[in-house]
Amino acid sequence: MACGDDDKLCLDSIRESLIRQEDTIIFNLIERIKFPINPTLYKQQLPPSSNFSGSLFQYLFQETESLQSKVGRYLAPEENPFFPDNLSDSIIPLTKCTPVLHPAAESVNVNEKILDIYINQMLPLFCTEVNDDANFATTAACDIQLLQALSRRIHYGKFVAEVKFRNSIDEYKSFILAQDRDALMKLLTFEAVEEMVKKRVAKKAKVFGQEVTLNDNVEEVKGKIDPLLVSRLYDEWVMPLTKLVEVEYLMRRLD
Repeated sequence: MACGDDDKLCLDSIRESLIRQEDTIIFNLIERIKFPINPTLYKQQLPPSSNFSGSLFQYLFQETESLQSKVGRYLAPEENPFFPDNLSDSIIPLTKCTPVLHPAAESVNVNEKILDIYINQMLPLFCTEVNDDANFATTAACDIQLLQALSRRIHYGKFVAEVKFRNSIDEYKSFILAQDRDALMKLLTFEAVEEMVKKRVAKKAKVFGQEVTLNDNVEEVKGKIDPLLVSRLYDEWVMPLTKLVEVEYLMRRLD
């Protein structure tokens, strides 16, 4: 959602975007699980001759973000860098328009949590634990695309929180002034909606992950991805982290 799109800031437009982002996440998951975990990519440090302190994955990710920042990726309010201290100045001039979000949005970034969960919990859940297959660059490219899609989806919570705040200013303001995070979390939680999301992403995973054949007599084969794992991904990580973003944004909303 670009700056100046204040007239488009409503729950319906946000919901439509979130549903489309489900497709992106699932397709990127399907691409990533073609490869094993490849732990060397994340654990082995580059040699001193590289002049870089970190793993090959960190190097590739930082360089990718640095290049993308040059062409303005992180000027968009829905984009949040994983390595904000390593960005390059944009060669794209700033567009003068009215910001959609409160300035507090810039200080809300949970990518460190997302990256930790991704490497230590998500990859072991979705990918096979065989020996490295040496496809490190391709694996990292899949990782980066998936992580950026997850980050975009989770940080869209800022837009959700802004709309809900505008629709019920007095109710939210009282909890913000009281610094009552639990009350805000309860106010933001709609269990029926969350159950619907889990069912929808599971169904999409089943449809997107099926093998297509022209032989109608072939028995149903195992899909490329387990729908229940995709549902679990949203249940345990995507939706809780989104609500964390919403709460953190609202807690800063009156500053």
